[in-house]
Amino acid sequence: MGTAMFYHLTRSTAEDTVTSLLGRAVGMGWRIMIRGTDSARLDRLDAQLWVKPENSFLPHGRAGGLHDFAQPVLLGNGPITNSATAMMLLDNAEVTLDEAQSLTRVWLIFDGEDQAALSAARAQWKALTDAGIAAQYWSEETGKWQMKAEKSATP
Repeated sequence: MGTAMFYHLTRSTAEDTVTSLLGRAVGMGWRIMIRGTDSARLDRLDAQLWVKPENSFLPHGRAGGLHDFAQPVLLGNGPITNSATAMMLLDNAEVTLDEAQSLTRVWLIFDGEDQAALSAARAQWKALTDAGIAAQYWSEETGKWQMKAEKSATP
């Protein structure tokens, strides 16, 4: 059981935040599932990952292909099919408790200006921490990411 990290966007785009986090996660050897509910955003993110970060390549694919299982980063809206050890959630996508308990890391990235996204993030925080999963809340309101709250895992 890993840690759930909540990223409250107020300045950055979801795509830029995902790209930044992915670079580090892939560098650590993690396999990642990016689950979203907005196909258009997943398309934009897919396109962005081909060109950013500069001088780097983040191998990835869209779910539904013949080789989903081989993708180190898979973008989709369904179940994990690439043996992911970590998951990123966008646009109010959810992680199940079973998934969260089996993953090294879960990132929940949400728009601070969207009341539905705030409500969904609060509900996920409560569900995950009530289940004993460690969680951190990160905000960029000052212009750089700062951890604002943390809850330790409980047995």
